[in-house]
Amino acid sequence: MESFVIEGGHTLKGSITPQGAKNEALQILCAVLLTPEAITIKNIPDIIDVNKLIGLLKNFGVIIEKLAKGHYRFKAKKVKMDYLNSDQFKLDGKGLRGSIMLVGPLLARFGKGSIPLPGGDKIGRRRLDTHFDGLVKLGAKFNYNREDSFYNVQAKKLKGTDLLLDEASVTGTANILMASVLAEGKTTIYNAACEPYIQQLCGMLNRMGAKISGVGSNLLTIEGVKTLKGTDHNILPDMIEIGSWVGLAAMTQSEITIKNVRWEYLGQMPSIFGKLGITIEKRDDDIFVPAHTNGYEIQSSIDGSILTISDAPWPGFTPDLLSIILVVATQARGSVLVHQKMFESRLFFVDKLIDMGAKIILCDPHRATVIGHDFKSRLKSATLTSPDIRAGVSLLIAALSAKGTSTIYNIEQIDRGYESIDVRLKQIGAKIKRVRS
Repeated sequence: MESFVIEGGHTLKGSITPQGAKNEALQILCAVLLTPEAITIKNIPDIIDVNKLIGLLKNFGVIIEKLAKGHYRFKAKKVKMDYLNSDQFKLDGKGLRGSIMLVGPLLARFGKGSIPLPGGDKIGRRRLDTHFDGLVKLGAKFNYNREDSFYNVQAKKLKGTDLLLDEASVTGTANILMASVLAEGKTTIYNAACEPYIQQLCGMLNRMGAKISGVGSNLLTIEGVKTLKGTDHNILPDMIEIGSWVGLAAMTQSEITIKNVRWEYLGQMPSIFGKLGITIEKRDDDIFVPAHTNGYEIQSSIDGSILTISDAPWPGFTPDLLSIILVVATQARGSVLVHQKMFESRLFFVDKLIDMGAKIILCDPHRATVIGHDFKSRLKSATLTSPDIRAGVSLLIAALSAKGTSTIYNIEQIDRGYESIDVRLKQIGAKIKRVRS
C-alpha cells in the first residue's frame, strides 16, 4: 500500500507536459488485435490501467516490443484464443474497465469474444447493453453466464447493418466500430460518440485499410473490408490531465504552462474554466495559466441566475473533469451548481471536501452547489482516501492548496490514470512524497 503526504499551501511554477490520453490508449491497444501485421504506437502513458491491458494482450500471445519510453510495437500474428476460456482470463479481465473493448476486435477477426464483468471506477452503474446490443445486430449470438458474470458473443460472419445506439457511449462506439470494419457489407452507426478518441481510432483504422466516413460526426458509415494491415499511430495528449493542471494552477494561485496540448481537441474545456473566471492563454500549442493572485470570479448565467456546469457527450463538457471543476469552485468568488448527469456516485467524494472546510451542498446524487471562499478561508489539511481516479486527483489538488500536511491513501486509484504524478508535481515545486507502508 502507498500513500501521498502533501505539504499544502505552496505556490507552484513551471511547465508540465501532459501524458498520452488514457482513454484513447485503451481503445487503440485493443485495435491491434484486428490485424496480424505490426502496429507501432507512440505516446502510450505508463499508468496502471494501460499496463494491465498490455499485460492482457501479452497473455493473448501478442508480440510486444518496447522501442522507447511510451513507444511500443505490437504484432497479433498468432493469438491464443484458448486464453479466453481460462480462469486466469476471468481474473485478469475483471481488473480493468477497458477490457470490454477486446470483445469487438476478437469477434470480428476470430468469430468469438468473451469478457468477465469488467472493473474500473466505482462511480455508479455502467451499462454494457450498448456494446452487446450493437454486436448482436451485427449478427453475433450473445450469452451471459450470471453465475460467474461472464459475457460471450460468437458469430461465423458479421454482417453490416444500420444501428441506432441507445446512448452515445464512447467505449460502446469503439467496440462496435472495431467489429464492423471487418463485417460483410455496409454498417451505419447513428448516435455514435464523436469524442477525439473515437476520431483518432477512426483515423488509425482507415490507415489500416478500413473504410470509415463521417469521422467527427455522430453518424459513422463503415464499408466492411476483408483484412486490415499494420500502421503507426501517435496518441493525443490527455485532455483530462490538461484540465487537471489548469485546476491545479487556479487553486494554488500558481503560474503554470501546459505544453503541447493540441488545442483543436480541447472542445468546451477552456470556455468552461473561463466561466469560473480562470484565465487561460493560448501560446502556440501551449496553455499558459497566470497566477490568479486576486482570485477568480464565477460568471452568472445570462439572466443573472446561478451558473450551472454539467456534463454532456462530445462536443459537450466531459464528465471526467466535473470533479476538478467542483474543487476549483471551492475557492472562487460566487456560486455554481455542478450537475453530474451520467454517474450517480461520482459526487460522493464531496464529504471529504466539506471536512476540509469547503462550502458544498450535495443536493442529490447528481447535483452539488458550491459556494466559493474567494481564498478568504483556505481549505485545511486532512487525512483522505482516494475513491476513484478523478476524485483522487481532485482531492490531491485540494490538499496542495490547503494549509498544513495532508495524507491521501489508496493512491493506486490515482496511479491508474496519472503517470508518475508525484514526480512531475515535484518538478514544478509541489511538496509531495510517496510513502510505502
